Amino acid sequence: MAISRIGKQPIKIPSGVKVSISGQQVSVEGPKGKLEHVLVQATAAVEGDVILVKADERAKNGKAMHGLARALLSNMVEGVSTGFTRVLEINGVGYRAELKGQKLEMNLGFSHPVVYELPKGVSAQVEKLTTINLASSDKQLLGQVAAKIRGFRPPEPYKGKGVKYSDEHIIRKVGKAGTK
Repeated sequence: MAISRIGKQPIKIPSGVKVSISGQQVSVEGPKGKLEHVLVQATAAVEGDVILVKADERAKNGKAMHGLARALLSNMVEGVSTGFTRVLEINGVGYRAELKGQKLEMNLGFSHPVVYELPKGVSAQVEKLTTINLASSDKQLLGQVAAKIRGFRPPEPYKGKGVKYSDEHIIRKVGKAGTK
């Protein structure tokens, strides 16, 4: 069995980003914040301006976790240097969102407004009441928050009403057909 092709690639450390490794604990600090991660069945080392990830050959899943460890570290470095964004769109008559401090208040066709408190590390902007821009340095947390917000009212296939990702394509179904 070969070692992961992705895992073998070095991770370039951009200027302004500090990486410190102590055992399995990896800490990455940059202009957008600080992230920490504990490597499982892999080790990392900083050599010059790159991070190299090595698989734990003795572990049962060591080779399988090699690419995952490298991808997680790469996302951490990219997150603290440039950050990640996710855009959600709200479709439907009367559906809208409003940001009040760290709380996102959404009217999604229910009898009550849906209020969601954004976790620490995630920021949001609401444009034109129907577009929510989420930003964070932690890619996993950002995806989790976006999925949670989408889960309040997922898009339905007949009219497309609901909360969807901006790059998501909703496959539409044909409604009832009249008979003659």
